[in-house]
Amino acid sequence: MIIAASSTAEYVNHHLTFLTSGEGVNALNLDTLFFSTLLGLLFIGVFGLAARRATSGVPGPLQNFVEVIVEFVDTSVKEGFQGPREFVAPLALTIFVWTFLWNLMDLVPVDLLPLAGQQMGLPYLRVVPSADMSATFALSISVFILILIYSVKGKGWGGFAKEMLYHPFGSFPLLIPANLLLNFVELLAKPLSLALRLFGNLYAGELIFILIALLPWWAQWVPGLGWAIYHILVITLQAFIFMTLTVVYLSLAYEKH
Repeated sequence: MIIAASSTAEYVNHHLTFLTSGEGVNALNLDTLFFSTLLGLLFIGVFGLAARRATSGVPGPLQNFVEVIVEFVDTSVKEGFQGPREFVAPLALTIFVWTFLWNLMDLVPVDLLPLAGQQMGLPYLRVVPSADMSATFALSISVFILILIYSVKGKGWGGFAKEMLYHPFGSFPLLIPANLLLNFVELLAKPLSLALRLFGNLYAGELIFILIALLPWWAQWVPGLGWAIYHILVITLQAFIFMTLTVVYLSLAYEKH
């Protein structure tokens, strides 16, 4: 435990407190915004550099790395989305890589960046955007809006309205309210499940790393290394799940039932 704290509870609370500007609904978690933007720029910069250096000859390590990720995501989209993929494939790539980079910040030693922030006069600093519910909900709400857009794009306004009114119990007038209720619940469950799954897994991972940091330095290595190795699988899987569910939800929205 590097950051000074008078108790275990104070140490944990310090690491779970955001650097916030404003209050209530106007509050902004500045650390989440900063690291999300920084990681997004890193993603654009690395992939843009690979695109500019791409060659038809023997590819370099960076081109190989980017091509593997792009091919993996493109294959996943082809298998999961049967409509036009000009937008969906880049969206899936962005979600997968950006979310993975968010999650990857959980492997940074828990005291390293907060301590550096203290040296710059910042009282708090949380570095894992996906452990912030406002970030995961922002991403999932964006997907939710796209679900509505693709529902209209694939079925038309009339088809979308009919699906909302007549599915799953049919067009009998007395059953329309039940159809509407079930469809609204199904629609709202999609962004909720996306946001809460990502947040819950990464918040738990962050908390476990904080608790490991409370151990004496000589006792941190085995549990810390073991959890870090396991967590590499978790952060990759959570990024893949978010991407895959996004593609599946858009496919379901686009298809006519």
